[in-house]
Amino acid sequence: MVEISTNYLGMHLKTPVVVSASPLSKKVENVEKLEEAGASAVVLYSLFEEEIEHESKALDYFLTRGSNSFSEAVSYYPDLDHYNTGPEGYLDHIERLKKAVSIPVIASLNGVSKGGWVDYARKIQAAGADALELNIYYIPTEPTVSSVEMEKTYVELVGAVREAIKIPLAVKLSPFITALPGFVTRVAGAGANGLVLFNRFLQPDLDIETLEVVPTHELSTSSDLRLPLRWVAILYGRIKMDMAITGGVHTSQDVLKSLMAGANVVMMASELIQKGPVRITEILAEMREWMDKHEYESVRQMRGSMSQRGVKEPAAFERANYMKSLTSYDNRV
Repeated sequence: MVEISTNYLGMHLKTPVVVSASPLSKKVENVEKLEEAGASAVVLYSLFEEEIEHESKALDYFLTRGSNSFSEAVSYYPDLDHYNTGPEGYLDHIERLKKAVSIPVIASLNGVSKGGWVDYARKIQAAGADALELNIYYIPTEPTVSSVEMEKTYVELVGAVREAIKIPLAVKLSPFITALPGFVTRVAGAGANGLVLFNRFLQPDLDIETLEVVPTHELSTSSDLRLPLRWVAILYGRIKMDMAITGGVHTSQDVLKSLMAGANVVMMASELIQKGPVRITEILAEMREWMDKHEYESVRQMRGSMSQRGVKEPAAFERANYMKSLTSYDNRV
């Protein structure tokens, strides 16, 4: 019998498929269906720093920094009184989910400053969350702010959250870090137990008729998997943190590739939004069939087998692959 259980953030999970932060977790009945389909854990939709600061009437950080320094930024913010359920509603939702499902519930905080909102990490822990995912999402637009300063801010934030809680802490990062291996080593030193690669920076569009900036969001595809796949393969064996791949996981092949690269778990949302919870059941069945056919006994045996340390040509993850890819088109031109 193929064993597909795995470990993530100190938790033993029955499958490697975790539901990533998304609207899928906003209703208890949805999470119950996801658990029944085979999800091993769920990451809740994010509680944003802005929501917490709005409740305390302290939005100055966001309205006076970088591109948000324009007065018009105030009017562009959504009606935060009705955005999600608010901080207290978020805590109540954690408590309701813990009573309704047996799989781990991982809360999600989205923020960047080291402010009073970090205290909510304690409240999230008290509400019963099994772990916390800190999603550091910030677009620096101020020319005088260096990458060194920003990375220092991120590490300090991780440290502040770590001090506030005892439950496992995962950090969800952007791919836009100058030297990712060195940075995540510092993040681990600040107390993070896990790494989630990567968050997706939503790209606005321009409406040339109304002359407005239009918020857009497109669901991921399997092609989006390549970026986190590469970095997990490079980081495997080099950092002392569990790793999750998010973004681009749609098929059983995507799950298998992620585990072979070195991920402990994969996180899915787009595929489930499009096709429903039953997709997890299908993917797990296909995964078991493939593993049995190729004589893999467990996820543990498979994990990291195609990491940079595990493949015959480690340079394939670096510049050599770039040159090889370009020359592959020579005969087509």
